[in-house]
Amino acid sequence: MKAFLVDRYGKNTGRIGEAPAPAVGAQDVLIEVHASSINLLDSKIRQGEFKLILPYSLPLVLGNDLAGVVIEVGAQVKRFKPGDEVYARPPEARIGTFAQLIAVNENAIALKPATIDMVQAASLPLVALTAWQVLVETAHIQKGQKVLIHAGSGGVGTVAIQLAKHLGAFVATTTSTANVEWVKSLGADRVIDYKQQDFENVLHDYDIVLNSLGADVLEKSLKVLKPGGQLISISGPPTAQFAQAQGLSWPLRQVMRLLSLGIRRKARKRGVSYTFVFMRANGAQLQQITALVEAGIIKPVIDRSFPFESTAQALQYVEQGRAKGKVVVTLK
Repeated sequence: MKAFLVDRYGKNTGRIGEAPAPAVGAQDVLIEVHASSINLLDSKIRQGEFKLILPYSLPLVLGNDLAGVVIEVGAQVKRFKPGDEVYARPPEARIGTFAQLIAVNENAIALKPATIDMVQAASLPLVALTAWQVLVETAHIQKGQKVLIHAGSGGVGTVAIQLAKHLGAFVATTTSTANVEWVKSLGADRVIDYKQQDFENVLHDYDIVLNSLGADVLEKSLKVLKPGGQLISISGPPTAQFAQAQGLSWPLRQVMRLLSLGIRRKARKRGVSYTFVFMRANGAQLQQITALVEAGIIKPVIDRSFPFESTAQALQYVEQGRAKGKVVVTLK
């Protein structure tokens, strides 16, 4: 099968080549991939940033999002059958959606929302699950709470704004001048143009911050939270709790503990908590997201799509950080 392969870690590595078709285990579903989307996670994996916690064998088929059609199921699979249209974020140990075929454990898969096409569906799993696992599972967001979502025009931000608004929160976000009115149309109640204002000087008494940006923004975010508030980051630094959940060794747990020591101390001084969330595959949660999509509550946001042959260019485009919503690669 054709696949986008990474032979060595580094910037701008990767090629279209031939890879063996995946083996289908008893609990696996073999999917013909129609579309996949690009995430910053793909770029970080390609550059080797996750070598310690995700020790992949090279050559590696890249890709963390898919929409496609089931063509074969393992002997123990009960929820899916050939011909089903599905979407998924595969478990992190078995990524590889930049390929014509992929075998995915059935617990990571959900039926594709009937109201959207394959390209739109492929844009959702990773970012929608990230938003869900931050806002619903970790923050336990409540109606009437105030939530700051950084980078509102990005992949996670566009979905998180819609989800938080649906759950009854007052939503603030940060974005650039060109996107202010656009993120308002997604449901943001307060928009901070980071080119014109410093968010930490104008926002106060927030319950939750979803951070996807760098260390400087993370630290400034502490200032907008009220006592008891939650600072939740998907961009790090990781914590010892995360390392333990990943099953990492004791030395790596200590490394993670030290990496997050500074922000955890500063959070404690302000009476708030710091949590690092590294999203994981979850078909049951994705099925709940399907219901929200079919109800028109969450709408996919696509910046542009590339043909599979241009996967390298699609990765470069995402790395520039200017995409509004998601970038998709089409295979069918």
